[in-house]
Amino acid sequence: MNDHRPPAIAVTGLCKSFGEQIVLDRIDFTVPQGSIFSLLGPNGAGKTTTVQILSTLIKSDGGEISVGGYDLATQPDEVRSAIGVTGQFSAVDELLTGRENLHLMGDLHHLPRAESRRIAADLLEKFDLVDAADKVASSYSGGMTRRLDLAMTLVGNPRIIFLDEPTTGLDPRSRRSMWDIIRELVAGGVTIFLTTQYLEEADQLADRIAVLHQGRLVAEGTPDQLKRRVPGGYVRLDFHDRAELAAAAAVLGDASQVNGDLTLAVPSDGGVRSVREVIDRLDAARIEPAGLSVHTPDLDDVFLALTGGHSTDKENAR
Repeated sequence: MNDHRPPAIAVTGLCKSFGEQIVLDRIDFTVPQGSIFSLLGPNGAGKTTTVQILSTLIKSDGGEISVGGYDLATQPDEVRSAIGVTGQFSAVDELLTGRENLHLMGDLHHLPRAESRRIAADLLEKFDLVDAADKVASSYSGGMTRRLDLAMTLVGNPRIIFLDEPTTGLDPRSRRSMWDIIRELVAGGVTIFLTTQYLEEADQLADRIAVLHQGRLVAEGTPDQLKRRVPGGYVRLDFHDRAELAAAAAVLGDASQVNGDLTLAVPSDGGVRSVREVIDRLDAARIEPAGLSVHTPDLDDVFLALTGGHSTDKENAR
């Protein structure tokens, strides 16, 4: 990405402890403007603590942090003016209607009443809540509540939004609806900092992913870059008949037949160079496969490889 704008978030040497428990141990990362950055990690890894620090809810023990171009330590009010937060637990007042919840947010932002009503009407339409606008929020489904929660975050027109496990507990259709909303926000220039327990969610949405384990970042990169770090990828080759398959197997050497089909699997990291090598070897032998596809480990494999599959509840217990 050729982007010369300052980053939306820049973190260097972030530290945080609770008593003798080190939660964040000198972590560094940068989030470009208008992108989705996802922080993954087991329970207790420090994801929510990171969000709480970056959103000014708690203070760090050390490190240099810039959010929205403002220094977190010396300009917390300016940081708050640039961000919005949708936490793990909904901030919706269930005794109010959807419209009233949005009007309440307008009051908290000291917006003129007419502007607050206009923004509320726009957000109700944007989040497909018009029909339920004047119903009490306690009657909303889980997906509707999360949409309203995010809509409330947008009343202040934040440039950076922290989404801390925003789709927990939602059914698959509601989750995908939230994904579409998040993509639209980013297309409009908003930066998203996302924590999630759903690895598929990070894979679908994030431009870059960082994996937090035992207080340290153990990996960072695009989803594809992280997948290539884990062995188990392969190039799948399909053939028209067994003669072609046998000839290709002889040329490639380390290929294995898949389930007795007319298919070979060639170990590969999924990179362009390794795929090109397979194609060049087949071309040299004048063998043309009927189909070719690249398969890499998914983020589940990456997560388990980088964290050892461990999960603790220290952060939740705290």
